Amino acid sequence: MASIGEAARASGIAVETIRYYERAGVVPPPPRSASGRRVYGRVEIGRLAMIRRCRDLGFTLADVRVLLALAADHPAACAEVKALAEGHLAEVRHKQRDLAALERALAGLVAGCADGNRSCPALRALAES
Repeated sequence: MASIGEAARASGIAVETIRYYERAGVVPPPPRSASGRRVYGRVEIGRLAMIRRCRDLGFTLADVRVLLALAADHPAACAEVKALAEGHLAEVRHKQRDLAALERALAGLVAGCADGNRSCPALRALAES
């Protein structure tokens, strides 16, 4: 059994984030020792590590809740997981296109700058937009 600090180190999630996930209902509160301290076992730490991997991939907390439920209740629910991941992938690709457009716009703005100019072309372009 591990303390919250040990669970944090093992899962890669900060202690305060673990407490937040508990308050938000993403994970159930772990058992407590006689002194009232949280006690984490292998299952709880594994769940936290899965959450960290999901969050690293950009899944929302709502998606994480669904994925945790599927992992716990429907380990063979591959089609549901695939559909959720495909939806997230489409969002990521949309964001990539938006970021590429933003990059081009900012590059054009920066390219129009002339150091030392009294009348800044970038500010003028921003004011005209």
